[in-house]
Amino acid sequence: MSAPSSPQQIPTGIPDVMPAPARVHRGWNCLGQADTLQLLSQTLGARGVILGGAGSLERVEAQLSRLGSRSTLSWKPYGRYCSQAEREALLAHCQDHQATGIVGVGGGKALDMSKLIAHDLGLPIVTIPTSAATCAAWSALSNLYSEQGSFDHDVSLARSPDLLLLDYELIRSAPMRTLRAGIGDALAKWYEASVSSRSSEDVLVIAAVQQARVLRDLLLQKAEAALEDPGSLVWQQVVDASILLAGVVGGLGGSQCRTVAAHAVHNGLTHLTRHKSSLHGEKVAYGILVQQRLEEILQGNQLAATARQQLIGFYKTIGLPITLADLGLDGLSSDDLNRVAQVACAPASDIHHLPFSVWPEALVVALQTTDLEGSRVAAGLSTLA
Repeated sequence: MSAPSSPQQIPTGIPDVMPAPARVHRGWNCLGQADTLQLLSQTLGARGVILGGAGSLERVEAQLSRLGSRSTLSWKPYGRYCSQAEREALLAHCQDHQATGIVGVGGGKALDMSKLIAHDLGLPIVTIPTSAATCAAWSALSNLYSEQGSFDHDVSLARSPDLLLLDYELIRSAPMRTLRAGIGDALAKWYEASVSSRSSEDVLVIAAVQQARVLRDLLLQKAEAALEDPGSLVWQQVVDASILLAGVVGGLGGSQCRTVAAHAVHNGLTHLTRHKSSLHGEKVAYGILVQQRLEEILQGNQLAATARQQLIGFYKTIGLPITLADLGLDGLSSDDLNRVAQVACAPASDIHHLPFSVWPEALVVALQTTDLEGSRVAAGLSTLA
């Protein structure tokens, strides 16, 4: 019998992962219930600050105002973007209030800002999403933008939220467009991680990539029915997938389960003045198509071409963008496209996690031909392939 092989040394330098919020509390109309308020009170302590967009704060005011008997509350609207200037202003407000805990209420940017403030101050953080547009309520990550809404950089946080409160009634009252955007953002988990991370030998990354595949399959199978019947069981499943399961993928995989071109294209598009007419997940969804076009052009990957055509059909069915015009970005000039490509291909960009080199001129071609194909499909003509 041969001697057992020597145990391999655990690699050093592997980043920590923050796989999940410490607690997820979910249900219909759960936000104002006694057990929820008790959880909030225990997490926030004596002096809580509730941060969010003005509209989002109005939507939860009746329920959360009941916390006033348990905690000295400060309600503070934030500006339109998760920017450094807004970060500094909110930090000062929370310090003046002598905050003992933070509640973030709203969409992705409001939740990112709230998590970032809690991270800066070392305080507990509760996230309350008001739509299913992103998995920001789950993740240990915040994205920072300029005052004009252009993506700047992301910040890794010390931990995932201490408590995630998911009230399905609150989510159902959001515009249906936000769930479509959340589906697009969640789909990118598979299309990016399967390219960047599927060869990883790290067990958690392997698990994350497989969960991303499950997430993709669930969305492709159930998204249409969910959008047709808000509040139904299938709708609830798609909401859970977009907020929670998408968060699981990022939590398990951490920084090793990479985003690649889909999010890089999103980041580049935010540097155009007209990008504000589209949501984060809509731009990411379009970025998936561009990424697949890059794989076809630069690698000769026909599987990517087939997948792109299938996705275009799915997007048409549920209302996700297949052209730049669908993003409110029709008629872009060569300078505009070059600007997008330069940002997306910057040295620190996620696009360089692709297993092949990408440069701005190649990305411009991918953007142009993806838009051409989408335009042909919209006009009832054949695809490029």
